[in-house]
Amino acid sequence: MLSRLMSGSSRSLEREYSCTVRLLDDSEYTCTIQRDAKGQYLFDLLCHHLNLLEKDYFGIRFVDPDKQRHWLEFTKSVVKQLRSQPPFTMCFRVKFYPADPAALKEEITRYLVFLQIKRDLYHGRLLCKTSDAALLAAYILQAEIGDYDPGKHPEGYSSKFQFFPKHSEKLEKKIAEIHKTELSGQSPATSELNFLRKAQTLETYGVDPHPCKDVSGNAAFLAFTPFGFVVLQGNKRVHFIKWNEVTKLKFEGKTFYLYEKKIILTYFAPTPEACKHLWKCGIENQAFYKLEKSSQVRTVSSSNLFFKGSRFRYSGRVAKEVMESSAKIKREPPEIHRAGMVPSRSCPSITHGPRLSSVPRTRRRAVHISIMEGLESLRDSAHSTPVRSSSHGDTFLPHVRSSRADSNERVAVIADEAYSPADSVLPTPVAEHSLELMLLSRQINGATCSIEEEKESEASTPTATEAEALGGELRALCQGHGGSEQEQVNKFVLSVLRLLLVTMGLLFVLLLLLIVLTESDLDVAFFRDIRQTPEFEQFHYQYFCPLRRWFACKIRSVVSLLIDT
Repeated sequence: MLSRLMSGSSRSLEREYSCTVRLLDDSEYTCTIQRDAKGQYLFDLLCHHLNLLEKDYFGIRFVDPDKQRHWLEFTKSVVKQLRSQPPFTMCFRVKFYPADPAALKEEITRYLVFLQIKRDLYHGRLLCKTSDAALLAAYILQAEIGDYDPGKHPEGYSSKFQFFPKHSEKLEKKIAEIHKTELSGQSPATSELNFLRKAQTLETYGVDPHPCKDVSGNAAFLAFTPFGFVVLQGNKRVHFIKWNEVTKLKFEGKTFYLYEKKIILTYFAPTPEACKHLWKCGIENQAFYKLEKSSQVRTVSSSNLFFKGSRFRYSGRVAKEVMESSAKIKREPPEIHRAGMVPSRSCPSITHGPRLSSVPRTRRRAVHISIMEGLESLRDSAHSTPVRSSSHGDTFLPHVRSSRADSNERVAVIADEAYSPADSVLPTPVAEHSLELMLLSRQINGATCSIEEEKESEASTPTATEAEALGGELRALCQGHGGSEQEQVNKFVLSVLRLLLVTMGLLFVLLLLLIVLTESDLDVAFFRDIRQTPEFEQFHYQYFCPLRRWFACKIRSVVSLLIDT
């Protein structure tokens, strides 16, 4: 029986799991891993497949059963992190955007970053002025279809490609004009490099937005960039704090705190899990961009109270070490296989970019995505900035902006339209799963759906009950954070009670220790003085000695009972 159990246990430990990772060009890489395989093993497999050496900028993202996004931790087991049934599905994405993408050593790395930023542009995460948007789209056209050719590119050809959540005829004409007249002769690599240089100058470059609310209930997007912490509301950047000015990041429940010297920014995430994910992203980004060496990384706690809070430690290299390591790369540049863009209107599916070279374990697929428009974000007002407190406490004060804050945090208009990234307000990063919610959100906001979209979603339209439930969730996300102040009061009271209980427990343990040491034969002047006091003698003869005899009697009776049996 023992051998049978051991053989069964060994078989369960040796079980293999199928993993599918969606790459930046929407192809898929499939492999098998052992049950105890760490995240680093899977990531190394993927980077070897991509022929990627400058891999510290990238990561693997997945969605848990509760629809919360996470970055795969390389020091932990893949199976334990995913908590879902195999086969596992994940996404390969840029995790840390290079501060200067044009300075990357290898073209393959720049190409992958190009694909990521192109996805950001398509999903509304990279927002910019109309003139900048036209230039970026023209660079994408030049990189993927080459020079303008009247025989191949008829009038209105740029309208067949989807670069942004929504287009206008004027913008499409501007894109075609720049592509025809200004970019002729540029190679794909040159166009991609120019694209990266232009994207780097935008206010929302490197933004992976986290939807939150400020204490006034106004919608906001929090993000961490190569240069610091950013808060976006409407079409404005209302806060920008450099990494060397951020002193602490903390979260409690749904509440996220960012400490900058003597002021605090406070925001509320949709769920405690989303808030913890936001905090961990902040810890990792601050360590990657701010520190000089990875040896300076320290374990961070989410709270200062005893036995409370999460602990987390960034496990990778920092940006300076990555740049130094990249400078030492000496190899022949790997071959990059690019494919042209697929027009979005001539085919029911579109791809976000070129495809990488294929290997036996890679299967290709085009992601079926209808042309989506971002959710309409709430119009920001003069009161849309978060409340800031003047001390490091958790007290919420009326909103008062100091002259220093006004001078250092000027509101910057980042685009002609409100910032509303499509995938960031939805639970999953996979665009094809978000179509139903996108269509439902338009109906809630009063927007109309196109005939094509209604036909595509007709077969999978939610029932009335499901639609009402989903609509309630979306409305709750777009409304104020009701009862937030009461929740904070309750959390503060619980924290105080927890601290009192811990203090009383420690005092009780210290008292017992003092009694034991005093009653012992330890010959120390301090204990001799205590033993000579009348109070101690009274305690010794009236309480301690009878209690000791009682315990001794009970122990003897238990021992004799055991011997008799």
